[in-house]
Order: sequence, then C-alpha cells, then structure tokens
Amino acid sequence: MTLMSARAAFSSHQPVENAEAEAVQLNRSALQFVLGAQAVIFEELVFLSEEMQERARTEVHLFNEFVMKMAGAHSVKDVRMMCLECGEHQLDFFRRDTERLFRHSQRMIATTSKLINGRPLN
Repeated sequence: MTLMSARAAFSSHQPVENAEAEAVQLNRSALQFVLGAQAVIFEELVFLSEEMQERARTEVHLFNEFVMKMAGAHSVKDVRMMCLECGEHQLDFFRRDTERLFRHSQRMIATTSKLINGRPLN
C-alpha cells in the first residue's frame, strides 16, 4: 500500500508542477505581449508626431512657393503656368506622402503579426 500511495502522490504532484510551469509561461507570454503592444503604440505616437511635423513643414514650404510665384506673376499666362507648376508640386507631395504611409502600413502589419505570433519585435 505504501508503494501505491507513493505512486499516487508522485503522479498527483507532477501535473501540478506542469500546470505551474505552464502558468508561468503563459504569464511570461502575456507580459511580453503587453510590453510589445505598448512599444508598438509608443512607436506609432512618435511616428504620428514626426509625420505631422514633416507634413506641416512641407505644406508651409509649398504655400511660400505659391505666394512667391503669385507675387512674381505679371500676366494671366504667368498665373496659369504658376498654377500648373504648383499643382504638380502638390500632386508630387501627395504621391510621396501616400507612398510613405503605404510603406509604414506594411511595416506595421509585419510588426503586429510578429507580436501576435509571439516572436520578438527586434
């Protein structure tokens, strides 16, 4: 009977130890996920602030260019050419901005999938 009770005691402790190890691993994984999500959110806030500053600088530059060209225009033909050039610059800015946001979106999708799959972010 003592052999039976020793086996029962051993087998009853092993699942508890495995459960404790699994709980520790789950807690560690959850902590890594939360810290990773926090890092991603912080990076997004930094990216947003930098993008807003860059966009504001570019818009001010384009507006200054428009004003200078408008002041230098002396005829309807000059105004027409100035509007065409400024429109092209605005479209070019919009294209570059869209491409940059698309690349950022691709990077964020990759980062989020790494975070969800439990792989390290770096």
